[in-house]
Amino acid sequence: MNFRTRSFLLSHVQRTLDFYENSVDPKGGLYQFYKDDGTIYDPHTRHLVSSTRFVYNYAMAYVHFGKEDYLERTRHGLDFIRNVHRNPETGGYAWVVYDGKVADDANHCYGLAFVMLAYACAVRAGIEEARDWLRETYDVMEEHFWLKDKGLYASEATGDWQLNDYRGQNDNMHSCEAMLAAYEVTKNEIYLERAKTLAKVMTDSSEELHYQIWEHYHVDWTPNFEYNKDVRTNIFRPWGIQTGHQTEWAKLLLILDRHDPQAWHLERAVRLFDRAMKYGWDEENGGLVYGYDLEGNLYDGDKYFWVQAESLATAALLGDRLSDEKYWQWYDKIWDYSWKYFVDHQYGAWYRILTPTNEKYSDEKSPAGKTDYHTMGVCYEVLNVVDKE
Repeated sequence: MNFRTRSFLLSHVQRTLDFYENSVDPKGGLYQFYKDDGTIYDPHTRHLVSSTRFVYNYAMAYVHFGKEDYLERTRHGLDFIRNVHRNPETGGYAWVVYDGKVADDANHCYGLAFVMLAYACAVRAGIEEARDWLRETYDVMEEHFWLKDKGLYASEATGDWQLNDYRGQNDNMHSCEAMLAAYEVTKNEIYLERAKTLAKVMTDSSEELHYQIWEHYHVDWTPNFEYNKDVRTNIFRPWGIQTGHQTEWAKLLLILDRHDPQAWHLERAVRLFDRAMKYGWDEENGGLVYGYDLEGNLYDGDKYFWVQAESLATAALLGDRLSDEKYWQWYDKIWDYSWKYFVDHQYGAWYRILTPTNEKYSDEKSPAGKTDYHTMGVCYEVLNVVDKE
């Protein structure tokens, strides 16, 4: 396969979209739990992360393919976010909804970051009313999560906005992503300035840890090296140095650099990516592992779809920016592995998680949180740096 062509990337996105053909629930929202063959195994639960990522998927699909069905799905998804997830009295967004009723009203910065991303992509697709919703969500995050003295966001609050003490990088990473998307569609400097602050503060911390970004922090933003240690079931707050988060931050630094060129963006992106490849690549079985400790010792050897996806996109951006074939070779290498083990060539989309030796754990391809937002999103990103055909 030639993974460096627009035709390949767009056809792969289309094939992935086709897997989710039956995503629309006429009663509201989009189905979020899929078996390998596309069977929906939980028609009741709606997670805010999936609800928002589906809007991203369909808005971006409309932008690239122009099919009215994708615009209709975008509006269908937005309607559920605005009228079911969102609490008009508090401005918050329910984390989990079950059969149209709020099951978990906790407010997560991670979730609101994806609300912003969804609205930004809706604006990009021509849904102008989402422009005000985008700023509205920024203001909610500013009021309840922004820690001005730290230059970072807090992570979690109750339904009535009582903050807890956990602090995390993942919330801030996806907030940076959302701010960049918001700036690109509005050109409002407030979003770019926030993205710049988040990227600077969060990646500055990597210097003390040999250019690695830790996941979890105490309320004073000192690293919490014990949080979730030996707990491997929390997909949003995993322990250790996450291979995929190192490369994802590198990707964001390179996107930020398009709008605010700074020498340190590229320097830090290279350090983060190179170190992630050094400790994250499984020389024996192929693929990038989930996580390792501060010294580079393997912690979790499972292979996750999003880790491969984010890393191949970053490799492409670095290859383009540096005109360095070494990074394009990483791009091809990660794609080769993913094409062999993760992409389902029978039904479409990617498997979510594989064992260290690349076997599936189950036939649950796409549970809450997945939606293949990562796999399609990185294809769109790589389109920015491959030659037009």
